[in-house]
Formats: sequence, structure tokens, C-alpha cells
Amino acid sequence: MKKEKILEAAEELFAEKGYEGTSVRDIANRAGVNIAMISYYFGSKEKLLESLIQYRAGYTSDLLDALKKSPDDDPVHKIEKVIDLYVDRILTHHRFHNIMSRQLSMISEKNIKNQMIEIKKQNLEIIKKIIEEGQRKKIFRKVDIELTVASIVGTISQVTLSKSFYCQLMHIPEISFDEYSIRIKNRVKKHLKKLIITYLTCENEEHS
Repeated sequence: MKKEKILEAAEELFAEKGYEGTSVRDIANRAGVNIAMISYYFGSKEKLLESLIQYRAGYTSDLLDALKKSPDDDPVHKIEKVIDLYVDRILTHHRFHNIMSRQLSMISEKNIKNQMIEIKKQNLEIIKKIIEEGQRKKIFRKVDIELTVASIVGTISQVTLSKSFYCQLMHIPEISFDEYSIRIKNRVKKHLKKLIITYLTCENEEHS
């Protein structure tokens, strides 16, 4: 579809040049459409970015919400699935993650910033409820939930946004991002599951 093609072209350019450094003409050229087509679907560059955020982040929120409501009543399984979801989504859509993490402070439109922040808050609330469910069932101990989520997203973000550094660190040749993603995906999932589940279920309260 032309609309999706425009969104994907905008995503590439916003990640490469930044939101402020990308023009509607740039997006039209990358998508192979005319400017009138972008105006027809989105109206403006600002509305296009709003649509892109909803297109990518809204889908993740829907998946998290479905996971929270899953008939699987084991909070450990749910947290493991949260980690799988975040690793898969961030590595697959690394350009969008770049926009959400690096471009947020540079975007002047307040409503876009608020939209980004609100989606992050919604996702945090869903994960918070899963952890609280585990606490009610005496499976998880009391923890700093906000920083627990930051540990998950921060780890994935670091290996996503610092590809060249981690290629050197892990003795991986300089390869395409898709190849890099295939190599590290399961390693990141395994590490985070062990780290977070151990932290949530550890009975030693000394550092809580």
C-alpha cells in the first residue's frame, strides 16, 4: 500500500537525517510518490510522524495488552514473553527505536513528544501490572518496577544503537544490521530472562 510505503520511507529518513532535517519532498522522493499524495494521506510532516508512532508503537502496546490478558496465569512466563516481544520489536524496527530514543529531545512539536511519552507510559503500566500480579501471587518480590523496565529496554537499546561497538566487543565482523540482529537476538533474550527473572524472584532483600 502507498500509505505504508510513505510511512516506511519517512521512518528511514527520520532515523538517518532526524525529523527536523527531513523535508516532505525528501519523503516523497524516497517513497516514489508525489507531495500531493503525502498531503492526501497525512496532511503534514507532523501528522505523518504521529501516524508513524501509532503505526509502530501502537502495535506494540496492543501486543503487550493482549499478553497481560493472556489466560496463561504464570507471571514468569509473561515476563519472559515481554522480553521476547521487546527484543523482537526493537531489533526488527531499529530505525523507529532510533527515532523514539534519540530524536525525542530534538523534536520541537510538543504534541508529538507527548504522544511518544504517553505510549511509553502505557507500555510501562502494562508491564507494571504483570509484575504486580506476580507480587500478589508471592512469586515476585518487591522491586523498583520503573527501573526494572528501564533495565530491559536499556539493555536492548544499547546493543541496538551501538552496533559497531558491540561488533568489536563480541568479535563480530562489521555486518549489516539484519545479520547482526540474527546473531545477537537469542543471546540478548537469554541474558535478559536470566537477569530479570533472577532479580524478580530472588529472596535476598538486602539490595531491594
